Amino acid sequence: MHSVNGDPATPPGGLAPMLLEVLALCGYGLWMLLGLALALGIYSPGRGDALVPLALGCVFVSAGLIAACLRLRTLSEWHGWQIGRVQRPTREALLALATYLPMLALAGLVRGTEDFWTTRVLSLVLALCSLICLITSAYGYRTRRLADQAGVAAQLPISRVLSACYGGGLWLWVCLIFQADLPASSEESLPWAISLLLLAMLLGLVDGVGWHSLRGSSLGERWQRPPQGLQSWRFLAAALICAIPCLSLLLVPVLPPAGRWLTPFAAAAYIVGKSLELWLYDFALTRFALAHPLEASSGLSRTSR
Repeated sequence: MHSVNGDPATPPGGLAPMLLEVLALCGYGLWMLLGLALALGIYSPGRGDALVPLALGCVFVSAGLIAACLRLRTLSEWHGWQIGRVQRPTREALLALATYLPMLALAGLVRGTEDFWTTRVLSLVLALCSLICLITSAYGYRTRRLADQAGVAAQLPISRVLSACYGGGLWLWVCLIFQADLPASSEESLPWAISLLLLAMLLGLVDGVGWHSLRGSSLGERWQRPPQGLQSWRFLAAALICAIPCLSLLLVPVLPPAGRWLTPFAAAAYIVGKSLELWLYDFALTRFALAHPLEASSGLSRTSR
């Protein structure tokens, strides 16, 4: 497998880079949903409450940047920019850095009144910048990893946007539950729960299409027999991504007030599950394209132990 410039593609990554990538997805999803809610004027009346999700999203988004600045082995680049090795950042990295500007400006104005038009404009800009970062990072991943198999991951931009909305929505749900002190059985919590359940269903369908396209590609022709343990790991990832968060969302209204503690558990389960699924998908795309199926099978079997 080769990149666009003909250089060897990036070797398969471990779980740590995928964890940082999922954290970034949750961070951009937080900013995007919060920006839309503030722009529409439907967020919590205490406008200072928005500072917590803004800060939480900043921590999630900046985790990968900090790891790249430290030049850790687990993450040598950030949005295609090898910090410390290549002086000029990529276009994708510049867009990611530019997203910090409306976030910081919004943090300074978020305590204003709800009718302050500047706050709503900045909120909309933050939401649009976050969406653009999600799309460009998805195409950047395809360019760096899948230049000769780009059709395999045609659904990747949609999957990343849905993943960000779902993961960011779970963490925004945590902020709403604890900050606004919403009763677990309150009618205000029902729309959020229904929206997240629908997002989980859409995300499962889109990711299922991605795995199906992988089997139908030229990579899938090499992969006649799935490696031992892959299906069980995929089942575990699906349970962490959809089953546990959805079950938690349904139990929150039933178990007030202790049920609110299920929301951070659901959000954390999503991060672990999505990191595992991205690693499995990346493993299938890169390892099976370079190695003999038997070698790839033995590699995954050793990892599953």
